[in-house]
Amino acid sequence: MPKGILCVESRPVSPDRAADYHRWYDETHIPEILQLDGFVSGRRFGSLGDDGSFVAIYEIDTDVETARAALAAASKAGGMSPPTGVRLDPPPTVRWFVDVTDRP
Repeated sequence: MPKGILCVESRPVSPDRAADYHRWYDETHIPEILQLDGFVSGRRFGSLGDDGSFVAIYEIDTDVETARAALAAASKAGGMSPPTGVRLDPPPTVRWFVDVTDRP
């Protein structure tokens, strides 16, 4: 069972850049994330509404703060490719969650 998740909600910058957005996520970004220690899976979901948003959920099997630090270090070192076709204004919503299943 994962110890936590990283959840990122984003949108393509425009409908005509949607193919670039999906290609970057599927072929570049998710594989880069999954090379980092602690990240074990990544899946994407599309909104049923008309807002055009997508959510990426990454499962983490280590301490969430350790995974968070690994991602920050990789980003700082240039190990993460810049986003392609991703709307940056407003920026993607990034949220980290820890498993609280067994907590009182």
